[in-house]
Amino acid sequence: MTGLDEANGSLTAVARRRNGIVALSMAGIVAAMVGLAFAAVPLYDVFCRVTGFGGTTQTAAQLPDIVGDRVITVRFNADVARDVPWQFEPVQRDMSVRIGEGGLAFYRALNTATKSVTGHASFNVTPLKAGLYFSKVECFCFTEQTLMPGQSVDMPVEFFIDPEIVNDPNMDDVRTITLSYVFFRSDEDQSDAAEVLASNAGRKN
Repeated sequence: MTGLDEANGSLTAVARRRNGIVALSMAGIVAAMVGLAFAAVPLYDVFCRVTGFGGTTQTAAQLPDIVGDRVITVRFNADVARDVPWQFEPVQRDMSVRIGEGGLAFYRALNTATKSVTGHASFNVTPLKAGLYFSKVECFCFTEQTLMPGQSVDMPVEFFIDPEIVNDPNMDDVRTITLSYVFFRSDEDQSDAAEVLASNAGRKN
């Protein structure tokens, strides 16, 4: 074997090693992208709940110990997806609560179909920036709801407005908060929930 042949052989071996490294790197990138794709939805959900982004409300185990003097009016809105055969509406249109005070509201749903229907409620509040300070203690939206044919139910939501709202100058102009729910079939994609809620927000702001 000549020196030229040996040199070519060495270059070929180096090239193969480099190609192998590149292939492994690409495989790692693809695996990471797949993992991120599966993690994107739950991570986004966590992000929204922690920050109140998009009007996402908070959850709390109990009511706060502090009740302030500031009063905010809470309005209630209800919608259903087009394929949900329910009449869905708030029992009360609005109520006034003090900061830190517990509020209890009801939404009424009637299944007008001839078969049982299971739904799940998506939700937000407007103005969107209020989501960080609107907390639910109990809510029908925490679980799926199944209504038998012709069945009507009043579903409760217990909530409060976090007293920390008074320490946020960006919230000084908030006198009214609207709580909106949209019911979707539990066995169907709810990807358009954000679009419906955003549309509601546009009509109210």
